[in-house]
Amino acid sequence: MFTMKLFKSQIIRVKKKKNLRIIEPVNIYDVEFGNNCFVGPFCEIQKNVKIGDNTKIQSHTFICELVTIGKNCFVGHGVMFINDKFSDGKPANGNKRKWKNTKISTNVYIGSNSTILPVNICSNVVIGAGSVVTKDISKPGKYFGNPAKKI
Repeated sequence: MFTMKLFKSQIIRVKKKKNLRIIEPVNIYDVEFGNNCFVGPFCEIQKNVKIGDNTKIQSHTFICELVTIGKNCFVGHGVMFINDKFSDGKPANGNKRKWKNTKISTNVYIGSNSTILPVNICSNVVIGAGSVVTKDISKPGKYFGNPAKKI
C-alpha cells in the first residue's frame, strides 16, 4: 500500500521586515530578511544568512550558513550555495573554521541549477543557468559556464 508522507516546515527565529512571503514546505532558521522578500517551496536557508530587500529565492534552493545576499536579487530554482571548499581534499566535517563566506551584492540574478562556491559577486551581474561560480566576480556583466566566465 502506498502512503504519502507530508512535509512539515520548520521556520524558526526568522527576523523579517515587511511583506515576507514564504511558500511552504521550507526549512528556514535564524535568517534575516529585508522588505518584500519571497521564498519558494522546498528551500532550506540556514542560520546567519542575510537576505536584502526585494529579493526572490525560487524553489528547491539551498542557502548555507555564511551567505549574504543583497537587495533586488533573484535566485533561480535549485541553486546551491556551498561554504566548504574541501580545502583538505575532504569535507570539513563540522569544523566551521574551515568554512568560507559568500557575499552577493545588489542586482544579481542567478540562473536555475547554478552552484555558488564561497565567493564575492559585485553588483549588476547575471549568472547563467547551470553555471558554477568558483571565483570572485568583480566586474558587472553576464557570466556562464563551468567554471563561470564573463561573456
